[in-house]
Amino acid sequence: MRLLRPRYVIPAVLVVAIVGLAAWLQRPQPITITVATVGHGPVEANVANTRAGTVEACRRTKLSPAVGGQIARLDVHKGEKVKQGQVLLELRNDDLKAQLALAGSEAKATAAQARSICLQADVAKREADRQIALNRRGMVSVEQADKAETAAKARAADCQGAHASHQVAEARVRLAQANLDRTILTAPFAGVIADINGEVDEYVTPSPPGIATLPVIDLIDNSCFYVEAPIDEVDASKVRLGMPVRITLDAFGKQTFKGTVSRIGAYVIDLEKQARTVDIDVRFARETDLASMLAGYSADVEIILAAHPNVLRVPTEAVVNGNEVYVLDKASGRLKLTRIEPGLSNWNWTEVVSGLQAGQQVVTSVDRKGVADNVLATAGKAAAK
Repeated sequence: MRLLRPRYVIPAVLVVAIVGLAAWLQRPQPITITVATVGHGPVEANVANTRAGTVEACRRTKLSPAVGGQIARLDVHKGEKVKQGQVLLELRNDDLKAQLALAGSEAKATAAQARSICLQADVAKREADRQIALNRRGMVSVEQADKAETAAKARAADCQGAHASHQVAEARVRLAQANLDRTILTAPFAGVIADINGEVDEYVTPSPPGIATLPVIDLIDNSCFYVEAPIDEVDASKVRLGMPVRITLDAFGKQTFKGTVSRIGAYVIDLEKQARTVDIDVRFARETDLASMLAGYSADVEIILAAHPNVLRVPTEAVVNGNEVYVLDKASGRLKLTRIEPGLSNWNWTEVVSGLQAGQQVVTSVDRKGVADNVLATAGKAAAK
């Protein structure tokens, strides 16, 4: 057998090395992914508002006098707390006060006249009774007794008429008082003055039909608040009265407040260039939270439709096609597209009813280029979930 000479051995080894290097360089390179470890925890199904909601006062009224006139008294200031029934504003009403005084005097006069006439009617009744008694004993004629009885009846009718006249006079007093009251603005409930549009000696007028004018006083009840927020029409059918709600407000950062759904709108709001929504009201669950509220705060609500406290779950971002996840097989270093049975789900978490086990690693960077079934992959630090 003929042996290769040394000068041929070196080139042959070099060729083998080059071929091996080329094969090594051309091997599939694993893609880099981020993963999360499958674990247990709470999962909720919820819906949220489509646009920012608003903290509203349970009672808020915008007040103006029922009649026009010149402001004579304005005894409150913006931001001032007032009591129920407190006078806020009064228009010039000297003429109406004079009319009330006149009506009161007329009522007193008619009351005195009624008393006088009724006393005379009582005297006539007693006289008629005597005449009738004397007639029975034959001491006076029938004609005389009949006249006395008729006179008593006439006096009784005068008494009734006098009472009716007094009632008319009292009605005039009430009318004059009502006209006077229309010039005086009082607080219908205790609260705080949010705004005032007017000054002493300025003229105010009621709003004509179809023309909105600014109210003179904006009064807010600052002892009770709720959140009004719009939700998408698609989600409205899932919401029920009494469902628990998490409330967040920009003014309080990440702090959350508990609440419940207290009202669901009876119709869909269709605003141009905006999604169709249904308004809901959310009451704060704790009375102590109301002390820190202000009407007008922007708020977001998260309505909890259902909740499972401790279930197997994966990040929702790991779920593809609604019921599949990529599992990193530690033994082979390859991705396995795995079908799961999802349960409750929200933006953060999806419940896994079956298909996975705790401790497995699922891909969360599913939109990364190269992620596919059976490809080689290498994971960064797994996020404990």
